[in-house]
Amino acid sequence: MVSSTEYGSHTWDLLLTVDHQHEDVEKEIPLQVTGDLHVGGLMLKLVEKIKIAQDWSDYAFWWEQKKCWLLKTHWTLDKCGVQADAKLIFTTQHKMLRLRLPNMKTVRLKVSFSSMVFRAVSDICKMLNIRRPEELSLLKQSEGTLKKKKKKDKNSKEPATEDILNLCNSPVSSGLPANPGLYSKTMTPIYDPVSGSPASSTMTWFSDGSTAEQSCSILALSHPTCSPEMLAEMYQPRTLADKAKLNAGWLDSSRSLMEQDVQEEDQLLLRFKYYTFFDLNPKYDAVRINQIYEQARWAILLEEIDCTEEEMLIFAALQAQYHVSKLSLSSETQDSTCESEVDEVEAALSNLEVTLEGGNKSNFLEDITDIPKLADNLKLVRPKKLALKAIKTYWFVFRDTSISYFKNKESAQGEPIEKLNLKGCEVVPDVNVAAKKFGIKLLIPVADGMNEVYLRCDNEDQYARWMAACVLASKGRTMADSSYQPEVQKILSFLQMKNWTMCSQAASEPENVDMKPECFVSPRYTKKFKAKQLTARILEAHQNVSQMSLVEAKLRFIQAWQSLPEFGLSYYIVRFKGSKKDDVLGVSYNRLIRIDMATGDPITTWRFSNMKQWNVNWEIRQVAIEFDQNVSIAFTCLSADCKIIHEYIGGYIFLSTRSKDHNETLDEELFHKLTGGQE
Repeated sequence: MVSSTEYGSHTWDLLLTVDHQHEDVEKEIPLQVTGDLHVGGLMLKLVEKIKIAQDWSDYAFWWEQKKCWLLKTHWTLDKCGVQADAKLIFTTQHKMLRLRLPNMKTVRLKVSFSSMVFRAVSDICKMLNIRRPEELSLLKQSEGTLKKKKKKDKNSKEPATEDILNLCNSPVSSGLPANPGLYSKTMTPIYDPVSGSPASSTMTWFSDGSTAEQSCSILALSHPTCSPEMLAEMYQPRTLADKAKLNAGWLDSSRSLMEQDVQEEDQLLLRFKYYTFFDLNPKYDAVRINQIYEQARWAILLEEIDCTEEEMLIFAALQAQYHVSKLSLSSETQDSTCESEVDEVEAALSNLEVTLEGGNKSNFLEDITDIPKLADNLKLVRPKKLALKAIKTYWFVFRDTSISYFKNKESAQGEPIEKLNLKGCEVVPDVNVAAKKFGIKLLIPVADGMNEVYLRCDNEDQYARWMAACVLASKGRTMADSSYQPEVQKILSFLQMKNWTMCSQAASEPENVDMKPECFVSPRYTKKFKAKQLTARILEAHQNVSQMSLVEAKLRFIQAWQSLPEFGLSYYIVRFKGSKKDDVLGVSYNRLIRIDMATGDPITTWRFSNMKQWNVNWEIRQVAIEFDQNVSIAFTCLSADCKIIHEYIGGYIFLSTRSKDHNETLDEELFHKLTGGQE
């Protein structure tokens, strides 16, 4: 028998690989070690044997077989489980990575390959001057979304080097302090809140010289230059199954890049993963606002989100604002930042913010006193299976979160014909301003699925009031909530933009305007209309937005995007427990939606506000969720790893805890507790 002391002192050979650039020095170094040698001691012995005078502080051991970093330098080799057959690579923790931003521009920068992705994204956002990094993450393009490009051109390569913005010399990469992700109210504005152009002091966040201006311009200002050929080369989802492919490649925020097979100089997509854009402010967020705008713009151009022809023209008109205003942008003087214009932008911002249930804790007195009600004659439309839609006028009363309807106003004191509880329902606009159609589609959860109810309003004002009440009621809020009036104004503002056909002022003659309309609409509409027709219609729609500043046009674009029924939905193909067919699961900022894969119709909606708990059975990769009233669901994810959906749910709940009241740093521990899981 050998004593443990004698066994522990026994030396053995360990072959280490050193990742260095010195050709005259061996890369594989054998060392004699003992099991009680700690990782820091191993690093010291290795550096002494290499005898290369350089800074080794960024180096650490990467264990190839186990796919993990040995970062706890005080641990012994025995505690780490390292034996003679271990392949340890002594390599840098920070490596070059290429990121495709939402505006389709590529930046090259140095990123930590050993930190968790959540921390790495925070560091990246500091380099790019983007606040609220918790809203973003890194996405690997799945094979399915690259097939089309490969078929089109087998020789197609990544963007040329001149198209890549190199930020490897930025302050963060150089180890210098960077702009914090959060700001205080005394922080100096770093962007012009009207034009979005960077203030002179902002240049210091980027590298010196002419690159600084180029960096700010690429990140904070919009350059809408896309051709039909460029769109044709990009992946355009046609079905819900296609849309599910877009969300399959999100990286695990609780693991490092190296652990997820990301290599140096690989290209990843930096995208807004969570659609809750908190505390947008044009004084500090020009880059963030521009990148959100660009992500929305490309989602619409590539038809990742559906919109009507009327809505597409609004989006085209708001994009055209850049084209029409590009000459005036350079001539804008300092007095353009007058208070009135700043106030207009900040007023638009107040309509933009999306908060989760419980996220907006208002102290206004009206929230706890008398709850207002709506009462009007509306048309009720009920789809019939064997006949046309039955349309009839009733007297409707909206109180709390419920709608009751009666035969007429006089009978409103008695029992209603029916009472509809809207809490947890889906609210879908059905509007055509040109045709004077103002409809609200309600999908109300019932035991066996969703009950469809259509309401028809007479005019814009009535529609805005009832639509806002329905949206709030679906979230469990009443009209007494402080967000009701802003919601009404947001809807009216959107309708006003849709009202382009009523604005018949002399639009510029299409012949006199050098515009490529195919750059502003999706291919579907490029095929439907001739170029001259599209130009005329876009310019006509542009009359309504021509007085907006560039930043306000972006904010309105984002607002219009948020108003689309499919906004914020990320799709996954799942198989529910007990079901024999696949369904689509839509994950939004406040709910989960089960959708029929064949028809695209919602089947059931579950609100996060009603969720009691959720967990994952990692052995069978099944997500199980419990809701109020003894409702429970379980499903396996077929189009992606179940960890992605688990992280989405936990991430949205984490984001709902944010508050403007304090500017504390992100609670990274809470994020990982909610999203990490226990595999």
